[in-house]
Amino acid sequence: MIRSLAAALFLSTTLTGPLAAQDAIRARPTAPVINDATPAPRDAPYPGGTIRLEVDATDTMQRIFRVRETIPVAAAGPMTLLMPQWLPGNHAPRGQIDKLAGLSFTADGKPLAWTRDPLDVYAFRIDVPQGAKQVVAQFQFLSATMPNQGRVVVTPKMLNIQWESVSLYPAGYYTRQIPVQATVTYPAGWQAASALRGRRTGDTIAYDVIDYEALQDSPVFAGVHYKAVDLGHNVTLNIVADDADELDAKPDQIEKHRKLVAEAGSLFGAYHFDHYDFLLAITDEMGGIGLEHHRSSENQVEPGYFKKPGDADALLDRNLLPHEFTHSWDGKFRRPDLLWTPDFRTPMQDNLLWVYEGQTQFWGYVLGARSGLFTKQETLDAYAHIAAKLDTARGREWRAMEDTTHDPIISARRPKGWASWQRSEDYYNEGLMIWLEADAILRRQTGGKRGLDDFARAFFGINPGDWGQVVYNRDEVVRTLNGVAPYDWDGFFKSRVDATTKESPKGGFALGGYKLVYGDTPGAITRSAESAQKMVDQSFGIGLTIKNDGEISGITWDSAAFRAGLATGTKIVAVNGDEYSSDGFKAAIKAAQTVRKPIQIIVRQDKYYRILSLAYWDGLRYPRLEKTGEGEGSLDRLLKPKT
Repeated sequence: MIRSLAAALFLSTTLTGPLAAQDAIRARPTAPVINDATPAPRDAPYPGGTIRLEVDATDTMQRIFRVRETIPVAAAGPMTLLMPQWLPGNHAPRGQIDKLAGLSFTADGKPLAWTRDPLDVYAFRIDVPQGAKQVVAQFQFLSATMPNQGRVVVTPKMLNIQWESVSLYPAGYYTRQIPVQATVTYPAGWQAASALRGRRTGDTIAYDVIDYEALQDSPVFAGVHYKAVDLGHNVTLNIVADDADELDAKPDQIEKHRKLVAEAGSLFGAYHFDHYDFLLAITDEMGGIGLEHHRSSENQVEPGYFKKPGDADALLDRNLLPHEFTHSWDGKFRRPDLLWTPDFRTPMQDNLLWVYEGQTQFWGYVLGARSGLFTKQETLDAYAHIAAKLDTARGREWRAMEDTTHDPIISARRPKGWASWQRSEDYYNEGLMIWLEADAILRRQTGGKRGLDDFARAFFGINPGDWGQVVYNRDEVVRTLNGVAPYDWDGFFKSRVDATTKESPKGGFALGGYKLVYGDTPGAITRSAESAQKMVDQSFGIGLTIKNDGEISGITWDSAAFRAGLATGTKIVAVNGDEYSSDGFKAAIKAAQTVRKPIQIIVRQDKYYRILSLAYWDGLRYPRLEKTGEGEGSLDRLLKPKT
């Protein structure tokens, strides 16, 4: 085709890019300027005065909390009230805004209109009329009646109040500058425990005035069956249970919990609370939880914690209290600078969770061993299980451990189809392994004279009695370590935290006098996990975890199971011609090692059936730690009691 010169010039000036032609026939809106009308928090006293928060927690059947909140105001005009969104300890925006219902506002008995901020659905806007001295908010928190709605926090025998679910707070102020006086009416005859203190009249407790930040950090467990145990050092173990006989702990069991408190004080060199309340629920009715607070912790364990201490659930549960207690120092008192926020609207930055959670995981197991809640062998079995599971996380080849600190925000603990490739919150246990190696390096560098205990006292043991927050960054962690023993700590963390790797860090084993090996017999922790979760764990070998009914719950990426075409949710219905059973499956794995023939399986995935071959000859593989030298190594010394 021949065009005129003018036409050619016209085309050259109008069609300047590959999208120009389509732009000629498409409408093109422009983005409006978006203004955040919610006032930023400032560190100044809330001018209205003390908020009065009244919670009716008596409805244990429909499980509805009824709230009346009286908010004094200093001036007329626009006001924003917030429901907490970014929750400490959750490391993510987990406020349950979906369960807030029936919201209304009044001033001087007259209704006030409200609107929700479309940019922040946790924010409610009202207009305070002239002359009003207070605004009254009323609403219900519709707690879960079934687990598929969220964590169950109310049963006919116990309940858990988390203040972020039953309160609003005025925007524009640091939450530590907002005073609140909370009152709760409990079911008749129930006892309640909290880090809060107050005065009881009948079934109502009027708690002392406290700032909103500390209120949110002071949840409540209450129940029909309750017992309080003094653990010394102003620490109380508050137990609620489904059944009264679950409260009966033997003296030696209580003594181990007392020793936990003493060992923690010896480790850190200071307590950062005026009092501390373990909130312990022994239940299979209320939802599971392990959540840290500065002067308390929320802990759920399975029935049998005291009654049947040898059961699998009881063994696995004994790590919970040491972990959450450690958080009073690591996470609550000393907190990463970008994880601390002035209110519950400001987003948290989780990059240093490998210190906050990882070192807490480290000290949790150490204190468990030192207190006697775990035997030394159980602790070594736990380390072996942890290291072996981390080695199945093939996602480390593309995703550095530091990046997993964002997982609470990315996935919010939703189930993952390919967890070994996606990775999950590995900063907990891989953090433990890194700090285990750091301890061994400190001991090597100082000829055994110093270890991570010395770091703990220098870093977490400052300001005795202070239950505020002292923030830190990565540079301070490195400086403190260098103060214990000079070393290339910056390079140490870069290679283990920031870089992709081929396997979990095991220097703590090697320097500590142990190595990770595999055999056909599970250790105490792996055996307990298989029993408690009713499954077979061969993620370390053939590459799958499988429930006792044959349903596959996990696949190790690029394992024999993966290469055979299996996926989570698939159900194995037959093995080598026989109906699936856990024992039969393990026997088939052992037999294949001898005859070196693939295992034949029939699987059902949705409504489809397949016949597959599992080409795998290495037999059952269970991890354990094996001593590599004579005498006591640094890992042995780490686990020895100090009191």
